[in-house]
Amino acid sequence: MLRSHRPGFHLASALALLGLVAVQWWLPARASSEAAAAPAHVPDPSYDPLAVARAAGSRVDNLEASIPPQCYTRTGATSNPCFACHTASQDPNGMNDWHLQQEYAFSDEGRLNHWTNLFVDRRPAIAAIADDDILRHVREDNYGPLRAALRDRPDFPGYAPDLDLAAGFGPDGLARDGSMWRTYAYKPFVGAFWPTNGSTGDAFVRLPETFRTCPEGHVSEAIYKINLAVLEAAVAGPAKPPAGFAWPTEPLDERSVGVDLDRDGRLATATVLRGLPTHYFGGAARRPVRRGVYPEGTEFLHSVRYLDPDAPGLLAARMKELRYAKKVDELDRWATQRAYEEEFDSRQEGQLPRWRGSPEVGLLGDFGWQLQGFIEDERGRLRLQTAEEHRFCMGCHNGIGITVDQTFSFPRKLPGASGWKYQDLRGTSDVPAAGHAEPEYLTYMRRVGGGDELRANDEMLARFFPGGALDEAEVRRAAPGGDRDLAWLLAPSRARALALDKAYLLIVREQSFTRGRDATLAPAANVHREIGSKTTELAAAETRWLDARLQLAWPATP
Repeated sequence: MLRSHRPGFHLASALALLGLVAVQWWLPARASSEAAAAPAHVPDPSYDPLAVARAAGSRVDNLEASIPPQCYTRTGATSNPCFACHTASQDPNGMNDWHLQQEYAFSDEGRLNHWTNLFVDRRPAIAAIADDDILRHVREDNYGPLRAALRDRPDFPGYAPDLDLAAGFGPDGLARDGSMWRTYAYKPFVGAFWPTNGSTGDAFVRLPETFRTCPEGHVSEAIYKINLAVLEAAVAGPAKPPAGFAWPTEPLDERSVGVDLDRDGRLATATVLRGLPTHYFGGAARRPVRRGVYPEGTEFLHSVRYLDPDAPGLLAARMKELRYAKKVDELDRWATQRAYEEEFDSRQEGQLPRWRGSPEVGLLGDFGWQLQGFIEDERGRLRLQTAEEHRFCMGCHNGIGITVDQTFSFPRKLPGASGWKYQDLRGTSDVPAAGHAEPEYLTYMRRVGGGDELRANDEMLARFFPGGALDEAEVRRAAPGGDRDLAWLLAPSRARALALDKAYLLIVREQSFTRGRDATLAPAANVHREIGSKTTELAAAETRWLDARLQLAWPATP
């Protein structure tokens, strides 16, 4: 679906693009026990993570690089993965783009599928890579060298990784390096985000300094945790909370802010937040709480990683990508709705997207988020993405109906104390989406007819679609009350995990990311090479749903 970028320029955005506001994104966190053993990295003078992006300049061959490969899915009349992203949106998301289940609203440029890596047969090349070689590759750390190479680079105005993964995290998920990054566990979004489809990853959040201090300006972890709990309830809770709304939290010290958060009539330790306060606390006391909106200055860090079949959660040491996002401008309600209107109009008119920014400082979206990313060079070292490679990030984080303020993972955080830990699917169940009664992943597989958007995951088809029909009882084993969990449901076999790693390594060696990043094991059959009719076959069959929700119906929440 077409992603355009155009609304009015704001002061904070302008400063960010001039490099006067630090650009920040998503960063990875290794399990503390493993990271503690990581060696110190000495900068390699021959390694410049900025060289490729600077050499590429502003060149962009695919002007529609923000259209994800999944949007070229050949749906037929019955397979509808489109519903997961394009839905009747929840306020304050005003996109309401469910009609994109029925039409390819692309510009003329976007009708040609530029993601030609989907059609490459890599099976012979995959077979030529030894298992031991790929395991050795994915178990090497490429984050530490990136951090060392960008340390003290005055010529780089963008985000330089400031999270020390080797220092690890405390039992409450707070980084031990004092950076105030906090790791959290979440239920992955459906389809391409599942480990069985090629990658896994972790996520971290950080609020601005005023949210971490008391009114006098001193750092206060107690106040920081309260503000994070309020934000979690504001984005993960229902868009229209019922009377008596309550959200579970980690133990919170009410005395640190002098407010009865659980409304039990005394100031003590709260483990539930009843209702939302009007404002945040401590140094951020003047910042209003807005349901479904992150405060200006919020940062996210996220790594996309190879699969290590022997590692907890399958998370390999090697990163495929490191992504960072910062909310540099908090639009008011009028500006937000106007941005959605312009996004909608641009799609209907077939306009080409126009992104502000550059690889050096990141690209600025229409809703105040600035995105920046790093990806592997041909030797597996992380480098700054080029201008065209950065566009890939914008498609899903700038104006689709399912997101909560353009984000995916934090609204899906395990609620309260259980979610303040490093990402791990073990013990997590396939809970329903908000407003649904059936397990979310089961619903997805029903509506798609496979375990991914392209119906190309043969292993998932064999496991859960014997004879071509979905075995619902088997999928329900990972639902609440079942005998399995998401780690079982979404994990590939060892052979598939290594094959997916090898397929992606071939793309890395080619440096062909502008032709697609999906690690396909065989040429994709259910994908359009070019869009003919702008109407999908789902329209005539009326196979559409308007009920997709990003938030989840956790058993611990009302």
